[in-house]
Amino acid sequence: MKPALLIIDVQQALCTGEWAMFDIDRVIARINAVSQRVRAAGLPVVLIQHEEDEGPMRHDSDGWQLATTLAAKPGDLRLRKRTPDSFHETELQRLLKERDVDELIVCGLQSDFCVDSTVRRALSLGYPVTLLSDAHSTMDNGVITASQISAHHNATLANVSSFGRGVRLVKADDLVLPA
Repeated sequence: MKPALLIIDVQQALCTGEWAMFDIDRVIARINAVSQRVRAAGLPVVLIQHEEDEGPMRHDSDGWQLATTLAAKPGDLRLRKRTPDSFHETELQRLLKERDVDELIVCGLQSDFCVDSTVRRALSLGYPVTLLSDAHSTMDNGVITASQISAHHNATLANVSSFGRGVRLVKADDLVLPA
């Protein structure tokens, strides 16, 4: 198997100020540690950035930029998207095929939107997915806490089996990469 790491929407608007996601500093630290290991193994890292026509996620705005604490590297692949599904109307599938990627490691923001949508789409496209269970986050939604939302999505996504491929939950520190 040849995996790629998808880092979804770790952008300034979602990492600082009023829209900062729950436990974001630790989440980014875990993502940085994993991305360093993935790069060292010679595997692709894909930085995905959400954008909107207006507001804090407007393309090229300060909020749209990758989080300043995210350890992005020049060799990382970059992808812009406009929907929660990182595959929808983007070049993600092509980028993965060109690099013979056949498995995905997923982390980032937000657990209940872009992480969930991208994981489900990846499964529908036939990719086995490893979800870094402690390297994705969201914010309270007025009904339940961010911590509960992320835990719920870990439990839910790990039980999606109808695509023939499943989601494997792994803590960032426990991720084993192919030799």
